Amino acid sequence: MKRWILKNAAVYAETGNIEQGYVLIEGEKVAAIGPMSSCPADAGAEVIELSPQFAVVPGFIDVHIHGAAGADVMDATPEALDAMAKALPAEGTTSFLATTMTAPGGQIEAALHNVARYMAEANRPGAAEVLGVHLEGPFLSPKRAGAQHPRHLADPDISLFQRWQEAAGGHIRLVTLAPERDGGLELVAYLKKTGVVASIGHSDAVYDEVQAAVCAGVTHATHLFNGMRGIHHREPGVAGAVLMHDEVMCELIVDGLHVAPPMVRFAYRNKGSDGLILITDAMRAKCLGDGRYELGGREVIVRGGEARLADGTLAGSVLKLGEAIRRVLDYTGCTLEEVIRMASWNPAKQLRILDRKGSLRPGKDADVVVLNEQYEVMMTFCRGQLAYRNVASNGGAAQATAEEAKEAMNDDQAHRSSGL
Repeated sequence: MKRWILKNAAVYAETGNIEQGYVLIEGEKVAAIGPMSSCPADAGAEVIELSPQFAVVPGFIDVHIHGAAGADVMDATPEALDAMAKALPAEGTTSFLATTMTAPGGQIEAALHNVARYMAEANRPGAAEVLGVHLEGPFLSPKRAGAQHPRHLADPDISLFQRWQEAAGGHIRLVTLAPERDGGLELVAYLKKTGVVASIGHSDAVYDEVQAAVCAGVTHATHLFNGMRGIHHREPGVAGAVLMHDEVMCELIVDGLHVAPPMVRFAYRNKGSDGLILITDAMRAKCLGDGRYELGGREVIVRGGEARLADGTLAGSVLKLGEAIRRVLDYTGCTLEEVIRMASWNPAKQLRILDRKGSLRPGKDADVVVLNEQYEVMMTFCRGQLAYRNVASNGGAAQATAEEAKEAMNDDQAHRSSGL
């Protein structure tokens, strides 16, 4: 069984912070955490010497991501999911929900079948874990469609969802819908009954309709402020309503574009770190350069870090979750502990997987991220295997895949003194 010891860093554990501590990884699990005074002997372990200025934190969980590195969930191939799973650890993401788009039913079904097969056959340690599916559409409002294809929108339908849940092998974990549409409240109630998170999003609901949806079982809001009726002084809309209901956890895209920094502060002051989940809503252009790409059957133009349809509509993002971490710290003045709650604990809680993810605790999955003093991702472990290492000690541009990092560590004895 492979063993790792991360030493001499600040450890952000579930039970409290340790200013100078260690994390012992055995196999796929966290085996022990503690102060350096109780660090076990190094025998048989790969040792990574860190720095007290560095932070060891739980892996980030992205519950809303469509694609990355040229791949998209709707490609419906194992290669696409594999490309995403291998790319995401570079931003500290150790698990994610494969998020679909509004499309013809056959295409959605193919994507769901593919996720089910991938989870059964290819969800291996050493890459970000696919936790299931976020079904975003087609049960959305045409008035708030955004980049979702309006031609394929439909009223919420329990029987159709049941067919898709069967295609997904029961792995649909979160559904975005507009509950004001015919059949919306009925589907929300069914989702609650079957343990699926019901999320209001791409919705033109007014306050009373949102309140009815929360009573029916909505506990989540998809990309707060985006794709929803906004706040007006005579009508709180979806945005105002979800901010006022403590039952609702709100996603937030903190790229400085989808939500202005003052509105990020506004959301943080209203919901607190307990009520927000950081997401990327990223599409296939993430990790690539400017150019023309596809999302949900529509052309997306990426220029200067912005992804838009031809008419200027925002079409997902190219945001990396590690960048969102640094931005929310800057925009709100919150603490790293609060960021961990928004990026790790809250999504795990929402998906009911806190027993194995969302924090650093012995017995949980060894999804572990090392941040430098600028909060840049230096190393990522996915279920106990090194998945990413930034080979530049100052957090610069040089990067390495897991295979390259392992080779480098063998070559230069980095497992004894990595210089991090």
